Amino acid sequence: MISDDKATGRVRLSSRARLMMTGALLFLVAVFLALGTWQVQRLFWKLDLIARVEARVGAPSVSAPAQSDWGAVNREKDEYRRVRATGTFSHDQTALVQAVTELGAGFWVLTPMRLEDGSSVLINRGFVPADRRDVAGRGEGEIDGTAAVTGLLRITEPGGAFLRSNEPASDRWFSRDVAAIAAAKGLHNVAPYFIDADATPNPGGLPIGGLTIVRFRNGHLVYALTWFALATMSAAGAYLVYRQRIKAD
Repeated sequence: MISDDKATGRVRLSSRARLMMTGALLFLVAVFLALGTWQVQRLFWKLDLIARVEARVGAPSVSAPAQSDWGAVNREKDEYRRVRATGTFSHDQTALVQAVTELGAGFWVLTPMRLEDGSSVLINRGFVPADRRDVAGRGEGEIDGTAAVTGLLRITEPGGAFLRSNEPASDRWFSRDVAAIAAAKGLHNVAPYFIDADATPNPGGLPIGGLTIVRFRNGHLVYALTWFALATMSAAGAYLVYRQRIKAD
C-alpha cells in the first residue's frame, strides 16, 4: 500500500510494500554478484587461454597431427599450435575464401596438400587481392612437386561468416569450412583442421602468408566491475528502503 504524508509531502510505502521492495532488491544483489563472480571466472579462463595460445605461437613447430590423431584434435588444446606439413599441392582443387585483412579485401587461398600417408590437409596459403584471384594473376605461386609448409593449426569454421552462408554449389566461400570445402572439391580423407601458412614468401609474391591475427577480446574485467557496481547500488537501495521501514515503524 502507498500513502500520502500530507505533513511532509512525501509518498510513503506500506510495511508490506517496503518488505517486498527490499526483498526484490536483495534478490538483484544476489543475481548481480553471481554474474560478477562468473565474469571473474571467465577473466581468469581468458587470461589462461591467452597465455597458452601465446606459448603455442612462439613454440618450435611440430608435425601436424597425423590421421591416427585427428579424433583428439580440438580447439581448446590445439588451435594456434605451430605445426609443419610436407606434401604435394592439388592446385586444381583450390577454394578461394573471401577475406578482409590489413592489406584490404580479397581472398584466402585454400589449397589441399596431399600427404605421404594418402590423406590431405587444407593449407591456407595466404591472401590475394580481389584483382588477383584468377590463376593467371598469381600463377608463379603455384608450387609444383613436394613442398613443406609451416604455420598455425586452425579449427574448421563451419557454416559461413556473419550473415553470409557458404554457397558450395556456386563455389562461393565466406568461411574456412573444411568439411564443406572437401565435399565440394571431391576430397576424401581430409584432416578436420587447416593450416594458416606463415610468412615464408611464395614465388611471385602471392599468396601472402603470415597474416593470421591472434587476438582475443577480453572485456571480462569491465563486465565484472559493472555487475559488482549494480550489486552495490541494489544493496544501497535495499538498505534505504529497509531503513525507511524502521523509521515508519
